[in-house]
Amino acid sequence: MSLDSMLTMLNTWLWQEKYWLPPGIRWQDTEMDNEEGRFPLPRDLLIALPLAFAFIILRYVFDRIIAIPLSKCLGVKDQIRIQAPPIPKLDAFYKHISREPSQSQVVSLGRQCGLSQRKIQTWFRHRRNQDRPSNTKKFCEASWRFVFYLVAFTAGLCSLIDTPWFWDQSECWRGYPKQPVANAHYWYYMLELSFYLSLLLSVSVDVKRKDFKEQVVHHIATIFLICFSYCANYVRVGTLVMLVHDSSDFLLESAKMLHYAVMTRICDSLFVIFAVVFLVTRLVVFPCRIVHTTMVVSMEFFEPFFGYYFFNVLLLVLQALHIFWAYLILRMVYKFVFKGVVERDVRSDEESEGDEQEEEPERERNSAERKETINSKRTSLANNCVLNNLTNQRNLNSRLHEIK
Repeated sequence: MSLDSMLTMLNTWLWQEKYWLPPGIRWQDTEMDNEEGRFPLPRDLLIALPLAFAFIILRYVFDRIIAIPLSKCLGVKDQIRIQAPPIPKLDAFYKHISREPSQSQVVSLGRQCGLSQRKIQTWFRHRRNQDRPSNTKKFCEASWRFVFYLVAFTAGLCSLIDTPWFWDQSECWRGYPKQPVANAHYWYYMLELSFYLSLLLSVSVDVKRKDFKEQVVHHIATIFLICFSYCANYVRVGTLVMLVHDSSDFLLESAKMLHYAVMTRICDSLFVIFAVVFLVTRLVVFPCRIVHTTMVVSMEFFEPFFGYYFFNVLLLVLQALHIFWAYLILRMVYKFVFKGVVERDVRSDEESEGDEQEEEPERERNSAERKETINSKRTSLANNCVLNNLTNQRNLNSRLHEIK
């Protein structure tokens, strides 16, 4: 079988009407005149790939022209970390085997390098801290996402505020699937898709956080959701999904920016606002308005089909992630209410923060040792001075006694 015939079979199988359209609807039924508007076609999505690379380039320029100077202006400071001395065997083990060796591996490495276990463990701790992202890098990432989410939310709200389905979600299905797509909603879709593609392409160089796997799942589910909803002309409900997500994301990123700039009071206030908006939009509006209309209200207009089930499964995956993040946020709110401080970002760097925290006691120990040494020297010097004075005094007394 030739490649062309295989592609033809795949194309025929992939675009079967039973996957994409309600029962009784054919592709011919979705054709519209130019006056009616644009019907979404799969080839429209191809523009998202070059736009994703454009976002990556734009982000690079944004970091150097805007984000880095802004971080300096706001007083973002990078922590000075102890540099691990170059030891080829340890460095090779760190890069190719493990960043956190087990106790037996520490013993083995100590024998090979002629170092104590404590020095081996200290070397690996310092080496891990060298690879931790700086506050400036984290600030740049947060500021880039803040700008996009703020612009996307503002543009999305302006394009949807006058639409009937913004106020009445049953309008998402009236006349489905023959629903024209406005140019504003088309570009809203393409820019959101391109942005999430750029995040997925740059995930290896971005700050790696504890919820890294959940973030990757979120990006993939979002990309599938946008692509499928566009091809199946779920654009109306898709725009609502994107708007709900953008409504709280820019608040989170702005709070992160202020956290890295050590503006604690404003950061805490913004975090509380973000928590309220997130919990309302993701745990109330999203399931009660959007998921409800896709699972229940839509059945009043057409019978369930493959696209109905697939789309709702993706929405439920997002809802599961919302519940996971809501738990982390509520835990932070609890500590803020009862302890008076906001815990550091629950989605903090994947590298163990204990490594960096352990350096402080080590510095304190070294400082204490230095102080103890200085004090002992001072005591010794004082004792020597006292002894010398006593000796001189005895000599003087003896001489006076001889004179008498």
